[in-house]
Amino acid sequence: MSSESQLPYQNPELPVTERVADLLARMTPGEKLAQITGVWREGGKLFDESGQFCAETAERRIPHGIGSVSRQREELDPAATARYANDLQTWLREHTRLGIPAHLHAEALHGDMELGGTQFPQPLALAASWDEDLIGRIFQAAALEVRSRGGHHVLGPNLDLGREPRWGRTEETYGEDPWLAARLGVACVRGLQGPGPGIGEDRVLATGKHFAAHGQPEGGTNGGPVNVTERSLRDMHFVPFEAAIREAGLASIMPAYHEIDGVPCHANTWLLEDVLRGEWGFGGLIVSDYYAVEQMVSRHAIAGEKDDAAQRAFAAGVDVELPDPDCYPAALESIAAGSMDASVARVLRSKFELGLFENPLVNPERAAAVVNSPAHQALACEAALRSVVLLKNDGGILPLDPVTVGRVAVIGPNAADVHLGGYSADPGRGVSVLAGLSERLGEDRVVYAPGCKLTNEGGNWWADDSTLPDPAENSRLINDAAALAQSSDLAILVIGGNEDTHKEGWHETHLGDRDTIDLSEPQQELFDAVHAAGRPVIVVLIHSGPLAISRVVEKATAILDAFYPGQEGGTAVAALICGDANPSGKLAITYPRSTGQIPAAYNHKPTARRGYLFTSKEPLFPFGHGLSYTTFAYSDLTISPETIAPSDTAEVRVTVTNTGTRAGDEIVQLYVRDDVSSVTRPVRELKGFSRIVLTPGESRTVTLPLGPAQLSFTDGNNRRVVEPGTFTIMVGPNSCDGPMARLEVTDPDRADR
Repeated sequence: MSSESQLPYQNPELPVTERVADLLARMTPGEKLAQITGVWREGGKLFDESGQFCAETAERRIPHGIGSVSRQREELDPAATARYANDLQTWLREHTRLGIPAHLHAEALHGDMELGGTQFPQPLALAASWDEDLIGRIFQAAALEVRSRGGHHVLGPNLDLGREPRWGRTEETYGEDPWLAARLGVACVRGLQGPGPGIGEDRVLATGKHFAAHGQPEGGTNGGPVNVTERSLRDMHFVPFEAAIREAGLASIMPAYHEIDGVPCHANTWLLEDVLRGEWGFGGLIVSDYYAVEQMVSRHAIAGEKDDAAQRAFAAGVDVELPDPDCYPAALESIAAGSMDASVARVLRSKFELGLFENPLVNPERAAAVVNSPAHQALACEAALRSVVLLKNDGGILPLDPVTVGRVAVIGPNAADVHLGGYSADPGRGVSVLAGLSERLGEDRVVYAPGCKLTNEGGNWWADDSTLPDPAENSRLINDAAALAQSSDLAILVIGGNEDTHKEGWHETHLGDRDTIDLSEPQQELFDAVHAAGRPVIVVLIHSGPLAISRVVEKATAILDAFYPGQEGGTAVAALICGDANPSGKLAITYPRSTGQIPAAYNHKPTARRGYLFTSKEPLFPFGHGLSYTTFAYSDLTISPETIAPSDTAEVRVTVTNTGTRAGDEIVQLYVRDDVSSVTRPVRELKGFSRIVLTPGESRTVTLPLGPAQLSFTDGNNRRVVEPGTFTIMVGPNSCDGPMARLEVTDPDRADR
């Protein structure tokens, strides 16, 4: 097309604002509506059974074009996905009046969640790495895979705080702490979108979800009411979202399903307009969670009809209804075409900035080459190595000597299969713990027994039903495993949970939350029987969230916690067990002793842990806990200066020494306690960390800032303040241990300061 025949919006030389204004002025109400809706499954897909784009279906379903197309992650391999994307974009360009390209969106919770994509460890596992650089590299790889297949907009990261371990989506979070979740969330967004401004080449639009406080539902059930105050929102649940917006330029936000103080998040004007757009200056897209607008009718009962729900969501600031045109089309007559302009303009602007009007097509051969490439497989293994947490290691039994170890019984329902957790696709490869150990130790020295079954489905996150196996069959499997352990030199027991036992419960017909976090009864019986065989028992946990495993902790010789370690997890676990690498992960979530101790998060209020009869009030494992094959000592904690004004920043310094015999990584953690405050404050809060590597005998001084970002909180008037007074500072290897020092913040209004 020559420059003379180009319309202004088609001219890449013009500023994006001019192109958006020109295109918007040419659009009919139907074309505007199309840009603020998506298409997925309802009424048929846009490709046929062979995976080919279907123009006939497109003509029927999207005659005016479409804003978003949800990806068919279960069906199409990388090259086929790219060809489908190309055919779709070509059809939109050539067969709709204005030729507006579509956003193709995908899930990116822990990688490219499409068929063949690299499946990295789940976020709760990644959080245990406390490694911002690693997170950035992982999600840069994920963005490359998605973009090479023709995708542009991903639904992730999950910036919720995992405050309720019964909740089946705990595995999707970066843990219970706002500071850690914010730092890792910012790294994730930068990995997906690029360093900014704008969206980099081979990068995608990121979507922070679920705004806000989705990880603390009533009763632990997904989408249940969240009963929190505005101060709790501002000091806890808002923190990762605000950081991702202000520091990383987060492009998109997805509100949560639940209600806060009687108002569903998708209808909450204060949340979406006053705070998000007003206070934080968010200028990106607000996209609905799947079918959440309709749930104002069917679940929340604050709207009688779909058009009422659409009007409430639209008035609250929800730009785009996903995944299918449902409620927004019903409100076309009641929502004036002009009132859609701001939302439509945001959609169009993102498409111009992504370069989709000029370059909507991708190379299928490139997609096949970069998706799950050897480099990404190596990165997935590195991620697992840095995320596994050594919880216990009695007598230094780990690492094993691969030469002298003898006969090893690998036992357990999670030993032989690869468990990836929710929002996963088949990566086309995967290494189980059994496969990893067999490769490392030699198949002649490794024997296997399943021990028991967890569920009949074997770990199907998509299954609506999760059913328990026959107790008689499990009893037989347990007896067989105990005999195998007795005839071996040691047992490695791989237990925990699977994708049936704890997952996203997205509907009453698809439950996923639990009323207990106890280890399942067959697994406890299996552990007891294997332990009774009299051989050392090394436990490897593969699971979605904290488990109450007091009896296992008491009797096991060693425990490695891998959560869901991704497609290369078995290789990483074997390397750690055999000492090829040194464990360095630290828990991003507290392990309570029982379900009854929930909530168990470390940053609780002073009156929250009086205790219970007949048990300890201390956690089974505290936030930040993680052992190493070496040891570290902390000394010489200083704060300079020791007295500052509220707007000033001090430096915290501590010396960390590797006092063991192996090189290792240590995660140095800074905690703050406001000694006396105008409203109650947590007993301690993480406010900084640094991951360092030390050789045996090496010392290093770690310096961390201590200023308004670390000391401020929301006061009784909902203002962000640093109050004068003293603060107790602790720096150590976890949230319970380490040297302490005192900082004083002066009162600027006192004349004698």
